[in-house]
Amino acid sequence: MSSNSPYVFDEFFTSGMEESISPFLEKKSRKWGRNLSLKSSLAAGFFLFAAYLSSHFLSDLSHFFLLLVYFLAGTPALLRTFEDIKNLEINIDVLMTMAAFLSFIIGSQMEGGLLLVLFAFSGAMEESVSKKAKGALINLHHLSPTVGMVVLEDGTLFQKSVREITVGTRLLVRAGEIVPLDGNVVDGSSFVNLVHLTGESVPVSKTVGSDVQAGSRNLDGTLTVEVTKTSAESTLSKIIKLINEAQEMKPKLQRFLDKFSRRYAITIISLFFLFAISLPWVFSIPYFGIEGSIYRALTFLIAASPCALIIATPTAYLSAINSCARKGILLKGGITLDAFADCKAIAFDKTGTLTTGNLTCTHVEPIGAVEYSVDEALSIASALERNVTHPMALAICQFADQKKISPAAITNFQSVPGFGLQGKVTIQGKTLEVKIGNEPFISPETPLNKKGTLISFLKIGTSLYDFRFEDALRPNVKEVLQTLKETGMEVAMLTGDHEESAQIVAKELAIDSSYANLRPENKLEIISKLSAEKHLAMVGDGINDAPALTRASVGISMGKIGSATAIDASDIVLLQDDLTLISWLHKKAKKTMGVVRENLTLALSVIVLATTPALLGIIPLWLAVILHEGGTVLVGLNSLRLLRK
Repeated sequence: MSSNSPYVFDEFFTSGMEESISPFLEKKSRKWGRNLSLKSSLAAGFFLFAAYLSSHFLSDLSHFFLLLVYFLAGTPALLRTFEDIKNLEINIDVLMTMAAFLSFIIGSQMEGGLLLVLFAFSGAMEESVSKKAKGALINLHHLSPTVGMVVLEDGTLFQKSVREITVGTRLLVRAGEIVPLDGNVVDGSSFVNLVHLTGESVPVSKTVGSDVQAGSRNLDGTLTVEVTKTSAESTLSKIIKLINEAQEMKPKLQRFLDKFSRRYAITIISLFFLFAISLPWVFSIPYFGIEGSIYRALTFLIAASPCALIIATPTAYLSAINSCARKGILLKGGITLDAFADCKAIAFDKTGTLTTGNLTCTHVEPIGAVEYSVDEALSIASALERNVTHPMALAICQFADQKKISPAAITNFQSVPGFGLQGKVTIQGKTLEVKIGNEPFISPETPLNKKGTLISFLKIGTSLYDFRFEDALRPNVKEVLQTLKETGMEVAMLTGDHEESAQIVAKELAIDSSYANLRPENKLEIISKLSAEKHLAMVGDGINDAPALTRASVGISMGKIGSATAIDASDIVLLQDDLTLISWLHKKAKKTMGVVRENLTLALSVIVLATTPALLGIIPLWLAVILHEGGTVLVGLNSLRLLRK
């Protein structure tokens, strides 16, 4: 056993993994342990077939095979039933086990065996469907490293459990290995693959200074990474936690069906006893035999049992949630899919959402007569903007760096949220107040911008300058918005830019309504108003727009793989900056609603169409069993269609 095996055991016990992959088992034992319930049900089915064949010429052998059937398929059912009764729960396990063993008692042993076999098989299929639906989470668990290679200052290497590694520790990540914890590259360069985290398979270059996320696969070079987040706070842990929570958070319909099924099961058992006792008085039939009331009541019990109804919604939502996770979309439960499918409008933040947000400063122009040169203006502007991270600020600083213009010395720096920046500078022997920002901040009385482009203004004393920018629209944005509008959704745009600039983008993208000159509190007010009128989704960056995202019916943040703020503020997190994911998700949400309706229709149809004929003696017990269990399997398989991308 390897030296790191205690870490493997530790991670296994806390990961919720199934027993068949336990590190305590040998490889051969693990192989036999996989899909044990399915293997057991198939073996029971073989013995049932053998019992049926031998019943025509060797009754004793047939009875022996039937005992094997009841042992293999009936023992697990009995154990679950005893546990449920002990906990005062009446559910589908109790109904099916009761029906099977009562069938045995009244002389319908073969049909009781058929019920046990098909019930065990459908249970194994349901388990398989659930595993497939949870595939993204299982893959992430397998992806999560249990140990990291720690690098000491003297170059010594040793393995350590990721749960014991602290912030600031340096880790060595070789080619082909998974990055165990979030960190910053301090040595080396390589390409990494984020496909398991974001769904994006294109390799990303990482060099000194680059951030890397836990779960990224190092493709070629060797990296030394300084840990910035512990195991509990890592990106991979956040994603696993969010998927777990999404799977546990039940939609309203599922919560209703869970409550309904408990009362329904008690009602069905009560009706079974009522019909078994009363049918001889109503139809003048015997109590026993295939025409008897007990046989008919048992057939009714099986036909009316809600197996398919119970799994109709959870399997559909699980499949959809995990299909989204593999696509790089994290949801906060099936309830989010319901809400997004119901949305009649969607609002987009402009900068960084509809556009790339990678602004380029194209030129600087004086407005009227000025005292200072354009280079001096650019020097002062870059000095002010180096204190913030706004896209326009970065563009101005890059423009100054390209022209090799050094920033001026700024004093009394102050940020005015929603408007701009101000401070003081000494130039040509004068100490002047300088401001940079939007038009209301620089010139509240006199309009300055007449060209309707992306623009920022600088004021040095009384001299005015404008800075012009370009911001490209995201790829496929027109197609995405058109697709959303074709579904009947209204599209709105929110921006802090001035009205003219907003109208240019709104016209180009055929946006229904746009709101400009907005500060964060203004966005919140507008989203609150729109959400009160109709179900509204909002798409933003998840950080600056956090209040508005929280207030929307559905908040969607883009490209914030490592942001706790984005995950907390949003109902949906897109791990890629890809707008096509929004239209894809809307289709998936609509399709999920459709699959749920199909499942419920199928489940209810089987119950409605089979129960009355069962009481009238038209449907035999074995046919009720096939209809019931067949409906359950079909519902599960129908839900798996949602796993398709």
